[in-house]
Amino acid sequence: MLKPADMFDRDREWAQLVGFVEDERPGATLGVVSGRRRQGKSFLLEAVCQQAGGFYFSAQEATEAESLALMGAALTRYLDPVAPIEPRDWPTVLDTLLRIGRDRSVPVVIDEFPYLARTSPALPSMIQAAYAPRRAERVDSRTRLLLCGSAMSFMGGLLSGDAPLRGRASLDLTVHTLDHRAAARFWDITEPRLALLVHAVVGGTPAYRTEMIRYDAPRDLADFDAWVSRAILSPGSPMFLEARYLLAEEPDLRDGALYHSVLAAIAEGNTGRGGIAGHVGRKSNELAHPLTVLEDAGLVLREQDAFRGNRTDFRINEPLLAFYHAIMRPYWSQLLRGTGADRIWERSQGRFAGGILGPHFERVCREWTLYSSGDRFGDWPTQVAAGTVNDPKNKTTCQVDVAVVGHADGARPPLLAIGEAKWNEVMGLGHLERLRRIRELLAANGKYDTSGTRLACFSGAGFSEDLHARAVRGEVELIGLDDLYAAAD
Repeated sequence: MLKPADMFDRDREWAQLVGFVEDERPGATLGVVSGRRRQGKSFLLEAVCQQAGGFYFSAQEATEAESLALMGAALTRYLDPVAPIEPRDWPTVLDTLLRIGRDRSVPVVIDEFPYLARTSPALPSMIQAAYAPRRAERVDSRTRLLLCGSAMSFMGGLLSGDAPLRGRASLDLTVHTLDHRAAARFWDITEPRLALLVHAVVGGTPAYRTEMIRYDAPRDLADFDAWVSRAILSPGSPMFLEARYLLAEEPDLRDGALYHSVLAAIAEGNTGRGGIAGHVGRKSNELAHPLTVLEDAGLVLREQDAFRGNRTDFRINEPLLAFYHAIMRPYWSQLLRGTGADRIWERSQGRFAGGILGPHFERVCREWTLYSSGDRFGDWPTQVAAGTVNDPKNKTTCQVDVAVVGHADGARPPLLAIGEAKWNEVMGLGHLERLRRIRELLAANGKYDTSGTRLACFSGAGFSEDLHARAVRGEVELIGLDDLYAAAD
């Protein structure tokens, strides 16, 4: 089954779906497809159904009775029986879906599955019963049932713990956002600096370029500011309210004010639990649940400090959310009136550079190091994170933006490299000396094997001639925007 010509990227996801659907072995199988909204899940599933002659049903927010009626109507159109199909319960529907695969392997998709489970909470248990290992309806079927949904907290729980469907699924596919390089190709941006600026605002969600702003991309660096004003900050753009909708779409995020305040705290630079609690006005232990919910929803990342095991930092996973809380939310009343967007954006340049671009560039550097640097630092990394190092002599702490850890092999894990990332600063010998001092502190700490630790400078603005000379001598690795956006091997 060939991937459709109009499908960008998604080679891995398409291959996994095709492998699941084309499995000719007897016995119905179950798969789960999840991912945040607007990543192209429905596009993938509709395409595979079209090519394989499968059945596709997209649920709606409706009562159980109406959902059954809508499913019956969809099955009637697909199967074209003598009499209309009017199911009275979900077990009847499930047996009908299993009968679709009696003669061949066929994909059967239930999209927006959380809508059905919300009004019919027992539905996962009903699917478990329908897929009992020795049940004749399952054994005699080759239906490849795919449950799809965007509510990440719900979908993540379908196959976990003691959930009814745990152990029943033979496919668990998550459709992620495009990484920074794929996003640049999708937006057709060849200038690395412009590509990262756009990625820092809208991330890698495909629909933000297609359905949401109808292919309106900044023409060049000079057009970036005007693009932000017209595509993001304008009430006439669908992107204007998108960040607020991201929270509203998650069913487990019931106290919207609390969750927005937590995200605002993180956007302000309060990445530790105590800092978030102080900003929100709650006790630290009261934030365990909302932070976990935001993490399960894929909106927040929990990162362990590379050097302090008792420290955890929280970072916003969706760039548009960070942009909204840092730039839009403080001026929301003015922006709603549709006036002054240009002035507000001009006034927010400092916040954008320090609160958005700097942290976003650091995160891109970490992701590139983990997934794309190969053995540039001597071996394949197993973990890349930020970290904080105590400097007792100077009574201060040092921040490491990129800490690269290798495989332990039963001994102390090797610290392959430590790096500093500066978005808008030409890096020089001072940055190299700082990294050398941190390496000495880490060697004394003893947690990692630092005998082969390399030093790395990541910059969006370039490097001094002196630093280039040290790089030629092998004292430091220099990684610029061209490296971060180079084609993967």
